[in-house]
Amino acid sequence: MADGASNTPSSNAQSSGQSNAMWGGRFAKGPAAIMEEINASIGFDKKLYAQDIAGSKAHATMLAAKGIITEADRDQILKGLDTVLEEIESGRFEFSRKLEDIHMNVEARLAALIGPAAGRLHTARSRNDQVALDFRLWVKAEMEKTAQAIDALILAFLDRAEEHADTVMPGFTHLQTAQPVTFGHHCMAYVEMFARDKARVLHAIEHLDESPIGAAALAGTGFPIDRHMTAAALGFAGPTRNSIDTVSDRDFALEFLSIAAISATHLSRLAEEIVIWSTPQFGFIRLSDAFSTGSSIMPQKKNPDAAELVRAKTGRINGSLIALLTVMKGLPLAYSKDMQEDKEQVFDAAESLELALAAMTGMVRDLTVNADRMRAAAGSGFSTATDLADWLVREAGLPFRDAHHVTGRAVAAAEAKGVALEALSLDELKAIHPDITDAVFSVLSVDASVASRTSFGGTAPAQVRQQIAWWRTRLAG
Repeated sequence: MADGASNTPSSNAQSSGQSNAMWGGRFAKGPAAIMEEINASIGFDKKLYAQDIAGSKAHATMLAAKGIITEADRDQILKGLDTVLEEIESGRFEFSRKLEDIHMNVEARLAALIGPAAGRLHTARSRNDQVALDFRLWVKAEMEKTAQAIDALILAFLDRAEEHADTVMPGFTHLQTAQPVTFGHHCMAYVEMFARDKARVLHAIEHLDESPIGAAALAGTGFPIDRHMTAAALGFAGPTRNSIDTVSDRDFALEFLSIAAISATHLSRLAEEIVIWSTPQFGFIRLSDAFSTGSSIMPQKKNPDAAELVRAKTGRINGSLIALLTVMKGLPLAYSKDMQEDKEQVFDAAESLELALAAMTGMVRDLTVNADRMRAAAGSGFSTATDLADWLVREAGLPFRDAHHVTGRAVAAAEAKGVALEALSLDELKAIHPDITDAVFSVLSVDASVASRTSFGGTAPAQVRQQIAWWRTRLAG
């Protein structure tokens, strides 16, 4: 997509035997094959056809309302654009590389359908503000889809959290057993993460909710256009306020890619846990055949390929973000052709994120939880040691640092015997500290440990259910 505002494109554009004449007679000869190859964007920007046609219809309607074109021309343009839209959606439209981009392809076909009236459509606009409009509309719609996809994943987690609010499992730090938690509480951690992703999406939609059309090439236009009218017609909150920034800006694309990269990172962390948890060594969960594959040589294998591929998509999405940041970092104002390289990165990242979210939502709903394996693992690694230290502070009046030291000695004693903390006798515990009583055994089980974590946002089942209810109300609102 290149610069070029024009009021009356050449009728030669209708001739399919010529190179692109839409931008006038400045170039007498057609571009060399290599120039056509590097210059054409129709191979990917045809994805913007619906946005391009919607923008042109709003623009034509505004031009007629302001008396810049006649109502008769407007009616021809709108009817012709509807025909072009139908041809594209039915697969009958022939895209031409010689016409470079989606704008020129649509306009050339419109000229073939309705004649000279098509040439008046480009009055008071440029391909610079036109592509900015098309791309914003596409990214806005994509982010609305992303928000819905994140909602579906959050709801899947809320359902699993409610189902397993009491299911005890080990909580980890450094991937080492730390303290008992519930699987419901673990699921709710991902609710928080993906809810932040959704909030970022909604905020980004607010950022881009301004219409670029009417900024023209970079300086605006002398025609008496009504940018507020076109903004309203296209569903924007209003028009952009600086014509130079309007055609220079790709922050909305960068912001989408940034959000996609963060969300993909969350998906990748979850995918890693699914991969680990589904190993025979953990055995916490099992994925059905719908999200697993086998081995071509080892008949016993059941591989969590869907999770692994979600994990891999993160690198692809991160790469798109870095690519566009690199494209934009050295560009002077206003438009440069470098910016043609923005769309493929966004299109690819959007497709990857959409697929990854759908796959993960399916896996969360599909997986089977092995509660017995989780419970057995929850007590490993002396996971209730902190509960012993807390009991010593509450009941024996020890400073926490002293309680920490006493607990460490108890762990060493249990480790030496090869037993769990709760398997130590009262006499053995008293030998470590005389103020320990048999009441201590009420806090050394994993169930007691989990039930005691009643602080706001804690892992106690009652707290988990409270958070689930809060999130359901918030999502419903």
